[in-house]
Amino acid sequence: MNYACCGGDPLVRGGPPGPPSWKWQRWRLTAKRPTRGSAADQGVRPTMLLASCLAAALILAGCGAKGATDPAAGAPPSQPVEREGNADMVKVDHPEQFPVATATQHDSAPQLNVTGVVSADVSRNVPVISIASGRILEVKARLGDTVAQGQLLMRVQSADISGAFSDYRQAVADETLARAQLQRSKLLYEKGAVAQKDLEIAQDAEEKAKVTVDTTAEHIRVLGADKDHPTAIVEILSPVSGVITDQQVTAASGTQGLASPNAFTISDLSHVWVMCDVYENDLAFAQIGEYAEIRLNAFPDKVLRARISNIGPILDPNLHTAKVRLEVENPGFMRLGMFVRATFHGQKKEVHAMVPASAVLHLHDRDWVYVPSGDAQFKRVEVTGGDMLPGNMQEVRSGLKPGERVVQNALVLQSTVEQ
Repeated sequence: MNYACCGGDPLVRGGPPGPPSWKWQRWRLTAKRPTRGSAADQGVRPTMLLASCLAAALILAGCGAKGATDPAAGAPPSQPVEREGNADMVKVDHPEQFPVATATQHDSAPQLNVTGVVSADVSRNVPVISIASGRILEVKARLGDTVAQGQLLMRVQSADISGAFSDYRQAVADETLARAQLQRSKLLYEKGAVAQKDLEIAQDAEEKAKVTVDTTAEHIRVLGADKDHPTAIVEILSPVSGVITDQQVTAASGTQGLASPNAFTISDLSHVWVMCDVYENDLAFAQIGEYAEIRLNAFPDKVLRARISNIGPILDPNLHTAKVRLEVENPGFMRLGMFVRATFHGQKKEVHAMVPASAVLHLHDRDWVYVPSGDAQFKRVEVTGGDMLPGNMQEVRSGLKPGERVVQNALVLQSTVEQ
């Protein structure tokens, strides 16, 4: 009998039947199902995961196709534009919608545009100083004020004034004494009591006393005081009318007379300078005595005429530019430090093209025009724009010749191209 079939130990034949051993139980468990880490389990799970992912992707694709919308579906149809291989070449279906104009001839002199700065005319600057040294008690004017001639600017308390008045009084007393002694000497000389030599000495003393009086009085006047009004305070008045463009004093500060910087600088701004930098290669445009047009950045619609009064004899060693000085009458709105654009005109006339102002397209800091190129095509050409001319026309200095045709409204065509 095989006891292994009846639950006995298969390793022991012929033994009595009994409970199965631990080796037999382990064999049965192993034969019933595979373990967790078996090859069968590892093959089934990745297959199921891949199938789930594919199903989810198909579902999402179906939903996306149903919910997609066209944002341009409700927009009006735009003008069809086809771009050629050249980026500046465009083709439209209806070129008749873009009328063209013919560039005409415009004769003008060559121009040079440079920048400059408004500055004061040095010959019209007047410094204000205090000859008397001392302490500044009060300042009556400030930087930027418009003052009139004779207007009080500041008061200075000075020991120099006190000393000058003391010397003047002593000189007056000495002159009085010398005059009295001369009168006495004349009387004694007439009586024969004194010699002529004594009379001449008295006359000389009286003359020297007069000189001393005049000298001390002039000293007081130079210091800015009045000999008839003795005081230690001197008033500093404006010598001319103008605008205070520089101030170097404040209240309670001190001044050392001529050794100190100018207390004020008053400028007459009725005429001003415009200092421009012109490159060496462009100096032929600037001729002394000729006139240039200037436009202020703050007032671009106002054109002024300025005369070229000087061209610097020394060029800047780094930039190779020369200082060109323009003199212009100030209409009242020019201020020191303003930026100016000056236009110099050449001597020879040049022929340029002239087109409607709307035909010039300003794009990316450049000027462009659209030129018909045949077969419903337009070519964008870069040009150099010039001045605005009467009749809503504009000068084209380069890139276009008189007689060539351009699109009248370049902005409309450009907008169509960008759609």
